[in-house]
Amino acid sequence: MTETSRSTVLITGSSSGFGRATVHLFRARGWNVVATARRADAWADEPPAEDLLVCSLDVTDAGSIDAAVTAAVARFGRLDCVVSNAGAGLLSVFESTPMTTVRDLFDTNVFGMMVVTRAALPHLAAHGGRVVTVASGSGIVPEPLMSVYSATKFAVEGFTESLRHELIGRGVGVKLVEPGLVRETNFVQRTTETSLAVPVPPGYEDYFAQVVAGYQQESPYRLATESDVAEAIVTAATDDTSRLRHVVGEDTEVSARQRRETSEKDYNDWALARSGATG
Repeated sequence: MTETSRSTVLITGSSSGFGRATVHLFRARGWNVVATARRADAWADEPPAEDLLVCSLDVTDAGSIDAAVTAAVARFGRLDCVVSNAGAGLLSVFESTPMTTVRDLFDTNVFGMMVVTRAALPHLAAHGGRVVTVASGSGIVPEPLMSVYSATKFAVEGFTESLRHELIGRGVGVKLVEPGLVRETNFVQRTTETSLAVPVPPGYEDYFAQVVAGYQQESPYRLATESDVAEAIVTAATDDTSRLRHVVGEDTEVSARQRRETSEKDYNDWALARSGATG
């Protein structure tokens, strides 16, 4: 093992979308990158390079996480940042969502992120590193039909903010990146398709159709691009200030202002009006 002078980052969920864009941007900024995905062959078309290590990593498999972290340190001699980007979505009516589905989503979005973070911490502490966790606008303002997904993202927010306090004394910075909808990833369509296995129970059909139709409409806000999210992640990884949150996208900026800068009543009125709900 030879320690390089270049900083090294390990990124989960890097096979496509802004995860893949983040790999390219870190490399362009002079980092060694450990690109991980459940299927390492997602990077089969990428030519071998001294600054890139591709590893198979399933965030629900602790053994694969430990193996990827070990491989990263063996290859580059150090680990300066971990970016937890792997995640899954779910659009469903909670009443009919099986608890196995709920647990699976928490395993991916919350517990997997925790295991990755814990595996990396000793190495990050050795170099004054960074933990960068990709959350979501749904961890700021819960969206209709996303009760379970929003619960995972609120858990990510709470865990990460508390962890920041724990790690100050160890010299490890902790950051949250909060993207909204990302234009290229088509999150709503992909999430709707993967949620079809969850039945819509009687009494919810019209509401479900109304909400999904609303999600499929053109957003009135400027949505973030994959490049915007990648830039925010790299910025967070190199941010030496006490700033915790990096919000990405006009839709999430509006949500964050409403949630954090208005009264509870004004926020509730705004959230209900936006969702089309009453009561």
